[in-house]
Amino acid sequence: MVKTLLDGNSAAAWGGRLARVEVVPNFPVTPQTELIETFAKWKSEGSWKGEFVPVESEHSVMSAAIAASAAGARVFTGTSSQGLMLMHEMMYVASGMRLPVVMINVSRGLSAPITLWPDHNDILDLRDSGWIVFFCETNQEVLDTVIQSFKVCEDNRVLLPAVINMDGFIQSYTREPVEIPSQKLVDRFLPKRKADVVLNVKKPMALGVGVMKEYTYFRQQIYLAHRNALRIINDVHKEWWKIFKRRYGLLESFMMKDAQAALITIGSNTTIAKAAVLALRKKGYKIGLVRIRVYRPFPKNELKKALSHVKAVGVVDQNLSPGYGGILYPEVRDALYGLNIPVSSFIISLGGKHISQEEFEEICLNVLKTIKTKKECFFWQDFR
Repeated sequence: MVKTLLDGNSAAAWGGRLARVEVVPNFPVTPQTELIETFAKWKSEGSWKGEFVPVESEHSVMSAAIAASAAGARVFTGTSSQGLMLMHEMMYVASGMRLPVVMINVSRGLSAPITLWPDHNDILDLRDSGWIVFFCETNQEVLDTVIQSFKVCEDNRVLLPAVINMDGFIQSYTREPVEIPSQKLVDRFLPKRKADVVLNVKKPMALGVGVMKEYTYFRQQIYLAHRNALRIINDVHKEWWKIFKRRYGLLESFMMKDAQAALITIGSNTTIAKAAVLALRKKGYKIGLVRIRVYRPFPKNELKKALSHVKAVGVVDQNLSPGYGGILYPEVRDALYGLNIPVSSFIISLGGKHISQEEFEEICLNVLKTIKTKKECFFWQDFR
């Protein structure tokens, strides 16, 4: 294993390379472009032997990914923001055809107006698409999750595509210490893909054919595959720990053992939130944090168990559903139904607006206050 400094785009590319991906359809979009450029460089050098397939749009990227995966190849790609929106139609095709494509999304706020900084409205637009969705806090996690995702997605009990989210610029262009596993160990963990059903010109077949009354059956199968995925992801995490000694879960609990209240976070802002939790702990406040790492399938039972002993919860959304509020908030409330604790909503960092440790401390203190008042609060980060 080699430890070096990698930005998020490079870490994602290394994850794909170590997974021995065979086809990378691609189209550049900020801030994902360097991920694809890394594969182009490796291809020109001859250090990666796969097929590098430039196409004319992100819609074509996913179309090519679907075709290559249906033919039995291990397929990897990346996108961001408006590019993900252009792919949207084909995302449902990939999951409906049960193809284990793995993709990186480098989150960026959606226009108009235009921003280059991240929030999570782009990735959360895929909530109901049938894709498995991971959120990463660090670049090490990005690299590791790419490899893990192929193991999960290619399992015959799952056979679904996965998207791994990192925050644009915050992760994609920030270098962090990352351990690159040896190819030998990755090969031991992730064998070559063996697809039972593949397109073959010598044995023609039709995939994704028209159905009418049977459509419900196919959607139900995707639902059941997501339920299976919760167990398979846990099994993959355990195997990863045994080989690589880095531990992952559906959730990450931080300072939760004796916490009276907790924040719920996703993505890289978690690092700032953890600093706020530590600062308040030193002042005697019993606050903790739970980071949701696997968003789809939603780890409802695990989340309820992790929060069963707290007296108040605050959900931190880096997104906005106009006409309602935060997207994560109602899902957490549903998971905690019956616990009779106040669940407050906090909307931050839209368009990538920086949030400070002090602002997270204010959020924590507001959550702690609801223990006594029993009244949920709503906090919108100052837009000025």
